[in-house]
Amino acid sequence: MWTYLLSKFLSSFIKTGGLRVIFPDGQEQQYGSDCENIVQINIHSRGLPRKLFLNPELVLGEAYMDGSLTVANDDIYGLLEFLINNQSLQRPSWFSRKIALYRQFHRYFTQHNPLIIARNNVAHHYDLSKDFYRLFLDDDMQYSCAYFTSPDDSLETAQKSKKHHIAAKLMLEPGHRVLDIGCGWGGLGLHLAKEHGAQVTGVTLSCEQHNVALERAEKLQAGACAEFRLQDYREVTEVFDRIVSVGMFEHVGIPHYSEFFSKLHGSLADDGIALLHFIGRADGPGATNPWIAKYIFPGGYSPALSEVMAAAERSGLYVTDVEVWRLHYAETLKAWRDRFEQKIDEVRKIYDERFCRMWRFYLVVSELAFRQNGHVVFQVQLAKKQDAVPLTRDYLVHSQAEEENSRRAA
Repeated sequence: MWTYLLSKFLSSFIKTGGLRVIFPDGQEQQYGSDCENIVQINIHSRGLPRKLFLNPELVLGEAYMDGSLTVANDDIYGLLEFLINNQSLQRPSWFSRKIALYRQFHRYFTQHNPLIIARNNVAHHYDLSKDFYRLFLDDDMQYSCAYFTSPDDSLETAQKSKKHHIAAKLMLEPGHRVLDIGCGWGGLGLHLAKEHGAQVTGVTLSCEQHNVALERAEKLQAGACAEFRLQDYREVTEVFDRIVSVGMFEHVGIPHYSEFFSKLHGSLADDGIALLHFIGRADGPGATNPWIAKYIFPGGYSPALSEVMAAAERSGLYVTDVEVWRLHYAETLKAWRDRFEQKIDEVRKIYDERFCRMWRFYLVVSELAFRQNGHVVFQVQLAKKQDAVPLTRDYLVHSQAEEENSRRAA
């Protein structure tokens, strides 16, 4: 029965391209009218058609992880691209709209993020082996969207451009006290300290990242200008001239947005500048994919700008600049995926095959989310005073020119 129901669903779902499915009993079925560009999958478990029919968004990734579903030539990118293309052609049904509303309502429970839950959620992803992350990240271990000023930019160059772009928006001066919320392995904080003379305090909930950040600061002899703490941002008591947060706001949780911006307001000097850099949705509020929520980012959510701005406005902060990075993260994820595949044998020495397939699925589905599924990166600059930053964006142009000159000189 379940094979029949899944087959009926695929027949109505597929509007473009072609899909060939080989079921556990050897039965082969083709869907779609395209006979040349066909994606082929093999279903190896007799119970999988039922699970796929009832919860495809979760089960597809699980089945790929455990090998009960395989793709010809292991072309998981081709399969997911094919499915996203067809999903975009569907008319929302009454049932799908109800599911979407339920998931949006359910976010307020799954994203409840007190300190103990926040620590557990962070540990799930960010306390993985530093040696694993070093296999596919850039030399500075930047685990956030790079900024590609040219299609020819390497990952290293694009990540340096990202750090320079952030520093330009912060309008740093030597001696500025900077709070880095979600400091990761310390790369951005060390850059701001060493290159701009800032006094940086970085906070993270990841024990692994904290240890690496401390080691790097000691190695660079930057301990006097860069301090890294294993601390929740809500526990910080000092006031700072600048506050920056890159790739952390996605973990705050919708029920805590007002709390976050209130803390930002209280921690920022009267003439200070803050910058948030986070993944968001260009197509309005939604919900985290259930597979991503279970296996990659528990408690995480990429918000629509409208959800963020409402909380920012209530805090008393001025939004002084908003920039939308569209395909930059897609290119970043592609670079990570290419490096991951090149180092796959080394990855297998650290983690098992199921983990490798999980990570491959994560990198592919995330890249496609930015290429085809409405995900972008927002950079939101905030201040307590309207005149905290210049009235035009010319200062950023001058900063980019300085970066280009220094790059040529190097």
